[in-house]
Amino acid sequence: MSYQFPEFLRYADTHEYVKEESGLFKIGVSEFAIDQLGDIVFVELVEQSINLKKGDTFGTIESVKAVEEVYLPFSGQIIKRNESVIENPEILQNDPINQGWLVIVKPTMDFSIEELMSSSDYQSKVAPI
Repeated sequence: MSYQFPEFLRYADTHEYVKEESGLFKIGVSEFAIDQLGDIVFVELVEQSINLKKGDTFGTIESVKAVEEVYLPFSGQIIKRNESVIENPEILQNDPINQGWLVIVKPTMDFSIEELMSSSDYQSKVAPI
């Protein structure tokens, strides 16, 4: 399978992607990781307005193969969660980047998106050619 690794995204070691939008950060799971999970049957996300530390779990994704936790790549407050993905988990498989984002986070400590892997670095890690 050919995965997309858009240049406008940055990636964490745990397969979350981060997209900066006006000082907030939209977080989802990479197309590669979604493909590895297989058919997704359930998504659970933390409530809005809570503060989490870098590395904390902000939700779980359950597939027919496994249950995987998703981790926050920086400390922040959950501003919004994607209710559509909770109601229709298949959105993650159909469009993990545009419609399948999970949460929007406001950093609570200094954070630079440059701390995360670039698209090409992540691609080299998960899908070496």
